Amino acid sequence: MNLANFIEDHREQHLAELYEFLRIPSVSAKSEHKPDIERAARWVADKLRAAGFKKVEIVPTNMHPLVYAESLEAPGKRTILFYGHYDVQPAEPLDLWTSPAFEPTVREGNLFGRGTADDKGQVHIHLKALESLQQVNGKFPINVKVLIEGEEEVGSVSLWDYVQKNKEKLKADALVVSDTSMLAKGVPSITYALRGLNYYQIELTGPARDLHSGVYGGAVPNPLTILTELFAKLHDKNFRIAIPGFYDDVAKLGNAERKALKSLPWEKKDFEKAVGAPGYVGEKGFSIVEQLWTRPTLELNGIWGGYTGEGAKTVIPSKAYAKFSTRLVPNQNPQKIAKLVEKHVRKLLPKTVICKFELLSSGKPWAAPFHDPIFATAQAALQKGFGKKAVFIREGGSIPFVTQMHDTFKVPCVLLGFGLPDENAHAPDEHIALENYFGGIKAIANFYSDLGTL
Repeated sequence: MNLANFIEDHREQHLAELYEFLRIPSVSAKSEHKPDIERAARWVADKLRAAGFKKVEIVPTNMHPLVYAESLEAPGKRTILFYGHYDVQPAEPLDLWTSPAFEPTVREGNLFGRGTADDKGQVHIHLKALESLQQVNGKFPINVKVLIEGEEEVGSVSLWDYVQKNKEKLKADALVVSDTSMLAKGVPSITYALRGLNYYQIELTGPARDLHSGVYGGAVPNPLTILTELFAKLHDKNFRIAIPGFYDDVAKLGNAERKALKSLPWEKKDFEKAVGAPGYVGEKGFSIVEQLWTRPTLELNGIWGGYTGEGAKTVIPSKAYAKFSTRLVPNQNPQKIAKLVEKHVRKLLPKTVICKFELLSSGKPWAAPFHDPIFATAQAALQKGFGKKAVFIREGGSIPFVTQMHDTFKVPCVLLGFGLPDENAHAPDEHIALENYFGGIKAIANFYSDLGTL
């Protein structure tokens, strides 16, 4: 049977199976979901066996299990390592979902549910592409290694330990990842750069216990007030990060690349519609695309302390907390940046509070040339899947594993994303366009098939 016809004939079966995957609440950040994480790992392993992999392992770690599979039955052909993750972000706030987060629902051509775009839907694209090749041809056209982890959303610590101990086992001619987005609807894309990420938490302690704000207010430090004042000082009026030395190593964007980014079919109105804010801010002197993809950032991700329940409770809190992150760009060193951030935060804080500063996770930025023939093969395969020529883009998000693998194995990393920028990854009503899901299966099946001819 023809490959394209086989994929088309199995649309409903593929979608029904994806529903199964999405119903597993594999939230890696919450300990109560540990059984769900393990169930998701078993599910992935079972589907890899069904796709034709004879060697499949569930690898225990200190946190969440990895799933590894390999098929090395194409002598003389390229070996690719496909990487993805089965864990998802927490679904909260639950009341902002139109339909339940873990009950996949189709509306207006989109499939809604946590993990649809990040990254279960994209992992499933590869599983079904590989299974289709096996069913049609009786074998894979290339050698394939698959590594699916359960800690991507919490820092991928176990993954990197596993890679360091299994370098020979994981060696491949190229790394393939689908955990990114297309530039826009109808614009298939290959990502060649990602920002790095440092994620921090700080805890400020003032008085030894919560205090009555009427009895003590006006004479004791309020750590929540001090915390908000701190974050108000971390950007200047041009929205540059006001930390000495923060920009010292930022790689300058070349004129040719800046021109190429400017020529992409990117629409400001689509961006503003997706965001829905009354107005926009960003580092002065750079376009929105440059701000999103090529410039570092510092964002306050969460802040809490004191009383936030119903009604009034007049307290001065003993403690205040914040989580914040810095996105990093090429040439910035995460460890150096973490030290600069902590030094400046401590300098800004008054002596009236005690600060506990933690770096929770860290990942390097990544950018790479796309001259290897595998990128031309990927571009052609995307055109077969979507009927349009693929573009090369950067992305503002972070995938630490890509940098680690690139630095370790020195092989091309091909990032083929099938999400869209407005699909609410990490937010309520996360979704993936069904046309991208089905087009992705066709594109990836053609990509692996075409690699077999190189």
